[in-house]
Amino acid sequence: MNQAAAVSVIIPCLHDEEHLERLLGQLRRTAQMEVRPPQVIVVDAGRSEQCRDLCRDHDALWVPFAPCRGEQLRQGAALAGGDILWFLHADAVLDGQPLAALRRAVADGAVGGFFAFRFAGAPCWQARVLEWAVNRRTQVGVPYGDQGLFARRDAYFAAGQHAPWPLFEEVPLVHGLRALGGFRRLGHGLRVSSRRWQRDGWWRRALRNRLLALGFTLGIAPQRLARLYAGQATVSATGQQQAHR
Repeated sequence: MNQAAAVSVIIPCLHDEEHLERLLGQLRRTAQMEVRPPQVIVVDAGRSEQCRDLCRDHDALWVPFAPCRGEQLRQGAALAGGDILWFLHADAVLDGQPLAALRRAVADGAVGGFFAFRFAGAPCWQARVLEWAVNRRTQVGVPYGDQGLFARRDAYFAAGQHAPWPLFEEVPLVHGLRALGGFRRLGHGLRVSSRRWQRDGWWRRALRNRLLALGFTLGIAPQRLARLYAGQATVSATGQQQAHR
């Protein structure tokens, strides 16, 4: 696959238009430097007019859908036309030239990959410790969706896609991609929003995430874990909820 391969960017959203607007603006500016601009698909569980208008203004495809992140990602992938699928959270922050980096990785033989865990802004020492810990864990463990998972289109479907779950939907996909070989971590290109860690407390948030992961490993259904997490979930004005790690 050549380094000008078509990329489809798939973004699930649920009433997060403020951060989505920033991301769409970054993608649009990045696209201006690309030989082949990416296709951008926003799968909106909030079905909001504001999100629809943002997508129209930034040349992104707006797709209204039910509020389940795994299902949203699968729907976006089904509509994508790119050779490479790149999955981003709405509050992701681009850093440098991530499109060029992931294209190079795939051109070099990777079936997919993810970006190193790095917080946006100027993180405090707690953030630096968490960055180190997450990056050590993902050397053998599963990187989550906030690390910008990407995959060749054929590899994505061969690996089984995202699971149709509201939480831990990327776990079987990552296992499937690793089994295909060439699943690569990229050092730079994406940063993670620290807003939830700052809101909940750095260590409290990290501990809750690990407890959720432990529950999943022990066989607790993702749907049940999402309900348990509902008190800390993103809640819309209409009462819809979607868990975010």
